Amino acid sequence: MIRFAVIGTNWITDKFIEAGYLAGDFQLAAVYSRTAERAKEFAGKYGVDTIFTDLEQMAKSDAFDAVYIASPNALHCEQAVLMMRHGKHVLCEKPLASNFREAQRMIDTARENRVLFMEALKTTFIPTFLSIKENLPKIGKIRRAFFNFCQYSSRYDAYKEGILLNAFNPAFSNGSLMDIGVYCLYPAVFLFGEPEKVLANAFMLESGVDGEGSVILSYRDMEAVLIHSKIANSFIPSEIQGEKGTIIIDKISSPAKATIVYNDGTREEIGRKQEENTMVYEVKEFVRLIREGKRESAVNSFETSLLTAKIMENIRRQIGLVFPADQK
Repeated sequence: MIRFAVIGTNWITDKFIEAGYLAGDFQLAAVYSRTAERAKEFAGKYGVDTIFTDLEQMAKSDAFDAVYIASPNALHCEQAVLMMRHGKHVLCEKPLASNFREAQRMIDTARENRVLFMEALKTTFIPTFLSIKENLPKIGKIRRAFFNFCQYSSRYDAYKEGILLNAFNPAFSNGSLMDIGVYCLYPAVFLFGEPEKVLANAFMLESGVDGEGSVILSYRDMEAVLIHSKIANSFIPSEIQGEKGTIIIDKISSPAKATIVYNDGTREEIGRKQEENTMVYEVKEFVRLIREGKRESAVNSFETSLLTAKIMENIRRQIGLVFPADQK
């Protein structure tokens, strides 16, 4: 069993742990929280006795082999670097870091300490997404991708009442691009590579983060249009448009259904059977890589993570989104 510790005790950590046990070869061994009370409460749900409230003490512990980091975005870099310097493998939630500089530092630390490090962006491991990638040649020359993810945040109601929670606080490197837009951008980078030009727009909230936005990635013979929001919902599917047909994708962040509609009107379903908890596939990859002694995923590669971080920094520059982490 690979012994995991978790940093962050929110709903996404619960989903990760559930995925870990579904994936197999996984054991939750330790929990970190800023308070002992919260750490005990969370660990107790899973029958875990080892808790930490001090990250330095945690990093030095031999109670676990790998750590899943699901803390606020602004904390990812320092926490990951600390763990990797003590020989721990790190699976870090998206977005990897606040900016490109932090992402590069994390990857350099992983290489220096010969540990596995991977961005936990689940989409690229999901069976239906893999089917989409494999079926791209069927739609001919690709001319446009339209990736749409707009999800009204439950925390936005509190924000409108004057309560500034983490989700809309620039101190934690949050906002629509970082939390939602990355689900559009990362798959675009994964499928199409580095664009020649990036054009971005956003609606900025008074707290200093973006509430919603749009991005156009221009390539030599195609474009990718990305729409993201934390202040409104959208029910429009995503698409990849080719000269011979179009692939319609139900949800780009976690695709379950995908359909090719050819120019003559015929349709081909290319979705695959998969687990409801789609985090299973990234956990399986991470555990497999540890078992095989690998230090980098060929899917969620360092190159893809760095390029995504670089483009996100470009987008933020265009929309005027600055984080305290950028000033360090």
